[in-house]
Amino acid sequence: MPSLDDLKKRIKSVKSTQKITKAMKMVAAAKLRRAQESAEKGRPFSEKMNNVILNLSSSISDKDSASKFLVGTGKDTTHLCVVITADRGLCGGFNTNICRKARNYFEKILKENKTLKIFTVGSKGHDQLKRIYGKYIIEKINFKGLRKITYKEAENVGKIIIKLFNKSQFDVCKIFYNKFKNVITQIPQEQQLIPIESQKKEEEKISDNFYEFEPEENEILNDLLPRNISTQIFKAFLENAASEQGSRMTAMDSATRNAGDLVDKLTITYNRSRQAAITKELIEIISGAESL
Repeated sequence: MPSLDDLKKRIKSVKSTQKITKAMKMVAAAKLRRAQESAEKGRPFSEKMNNVILNLSSSISDKDSASKFLVGTGKDTTHLCVVITADRGLCGGFNTNICRKARNYFEKILKENKTLKIFTVGSKGHDQLKRIYGKYIIEKINFKGLRKITYKEAENVGKIIIKLFNKSQFDVCKIFYNKFKNVITQIPQEQQLIPIESQKKEEEKISDNFYEFEPEENEILNDLLPRNISTQIFKAFLENAASEQGSRMTAMDSATRNAGDLVDKLTITYNRSRQAAITKELIEIISGAESL
C-alpha cells in the first residue's frame, strides 16, 4: 500500500496533467473552427476541377494522344501509395486509422503480386509504417517546422509525384487521408490521383452539359492535370488538418475526464489511508494508557 506522501504526490501529478489536457482541448477547439472552415471551402473547388477534367476527357476522341495523367500508362503493375498523416501525436486514433486503411490496400496489392511503392507525408505515418513496410518506402517528407501547411507544400508533394511518374516509377497513384465529418467522426479515404478515376455518377451528372474549349482539350488538360494533383493533395491536407484537431479535441476531453476520475479514486484511497493511520495511532495511545 502506498504511503500518504506518495498518494499526495500522485494526486498533485494527475491534477497537473489534467490542467495540460484541458488546455490542449481548448487550443484544439480554437484551431478546429478555422481548420473546418478551410476544409469546407476547399471541397467545392477540388470537386469542380474534377468535373471540368471529366468534361474535357469525355470530349476527347483520340484517347491515344491524351495525357498519361488522364489515361494512365496502360498498365496496372506498380502502385504508388501516398500516405498523408500528421507530424504530431496526442490526437487519438487519427494517424492509426489512416495507416490501417493504407495497410489493407498494401496487403491487397502484395497478394496480387503487384509492385508496391510508398511515399509517406508526415512523420507519424512514417514511424508506423517503416517497421513492416520500410523496404517499400521510396520517399518521405514531413512539415515539423511549419505552423501551417499551405498550397506551396502541396505543390512540392505534387512535383515529387509528377517527377516519379515521368520517370515511369509507377502506373497508379493513390492518396490516403482522413475526411472530416464532425468532431467525433473522421472517415479514412482512399483516392486515386493517376490515372483520373471516372465515376459513373459524375459522368451522368456532367453528360447533359456542353462546353466549348479554347484552346484544344488536350492542351488544356496538359496544363490542368498536374495542377489537379496539387489541388487534390492540398484538399487532403485541409481535411487532415480539421480531422486532426477534431480527433485531438475528443482525445484530450476523454483524457481530462479520465484524469478527473483518477483524482477522485486517489483522493478516496488517500482519505481511507489517512483515517486508518489516525485510527491506528488512537488505538496505540489508548492501549498505552490502559497499560499504565
